[in-house]
Amino acid sequence: MTPRESVFVMYHELELPGRPLCQSEPGYVRYILIESDFRSQMSWLQQAGSRSMSIGEGLTFPEEHGVTVTFDDGCETDFIAAAPILKDTGNNATFYVTVGFLGKRGYLSQAQLRELGALGFEIGCHSMTHAYMSDLTEDKLYQEIVIAKIELEQITGRPIEHFSCPGGRWDRRVAEVAKRAGYRSVATSRASANSPKADPFSLGRVAVMRETSLQAFQRLCKGRGLWKLQARDLARSSAKRLFGNSAYDRIRSLLLNRSADEC
Repeated sequence: MTPRESVFVMYHELELPGRPLCQSEPGYVRYILIESDFRSQMSWLQQAGSRSMSIGEGLTFPEEHGVTVTFDDGCETDFIAAAPILKDTGNNATFYVTVGFLGKRGYLSQAQLRELGALGFEIGCHSMTHAYMSDLTEDKLYQEIVIAKIELEQITGRPIEHFSCPGGRWDRRVAEVAKRAGYRSVATSRASANSPKADPFSLGRVAVMRETSLQAFQRLCKGRGLWKLQARDLARSSAKRLFGNSAYDRIRSLLLNRSADEC
C-alpha cells in the first residue's frame, strides 16, 4: 500500500457462547467471527499503537496508521458484544443497519440502535430489506436506499451519511441514487484498499472471515496479500455475471452445503 492508503474491513454477526446465530447456513456462518477472536484483533490494534475508525473518520485518511471497521446487517451482537469490545480497546466503527431486520430475533431493537448511536458509534444504512441492489428497478432502489435512510434518521435522530451494498452488489445506479439522497459514501465488498483519490461511492472493503487468524488479520490491516483476494473477487464477479445473482447464490449454497456435509 502507498502511505495514505487504508484498508476498510467488514464484519457481520459475532458468535457468543451458547447464543444461536441469526442464520445457520454455511454461507452465512463462514462470515461470523467468534467474539474472542474479534477481541483479540481489536486488542492487537491497541497494542500496536493503531486503532480502528468509522467510515467518516476513515475517509479523512489521517496520517497515523489505522484500519476502518464496519459491521453489516444490524445484528444484536453489534450492541451487546462488538460495542463494548470497541470501547474497551479505544476503537471505533460504523454499523450498517438493515431497516427491515430491526426487532427481529437476533437483530437490534430500535432502542438498542439508538443507544449504539448515543455511545458515539456511526450508524450507516444497509438497505431496507437486504436486497441485491444490482437486481432492482429504479423505484425499488429508491425504497432500499432513500426511504431506508429516512426511516433510520427518524429512528435514531441522527444523520445517516453512509450506505453499504448487501452482498456487495453494486452498480453505477446505486452510486447515483445514493448521491442524490445525500449520502457521503457507498461501500462495496470489493477487496481493495482505499486512498484519498478513491471514489467514495465505490469504496472497497475486505471481509474478515471466520477462519481469519490473528496473523492474517495483521497482514490484512497492512494491505498485504490483497492481490489474492482480488483474484478471487474477479472469479466470483465473472460467475455472477455469467449466471446472474439468484443462480449464483443457489450454486454457491449447494457447494457450501456439500462441503459442510463432507466435513
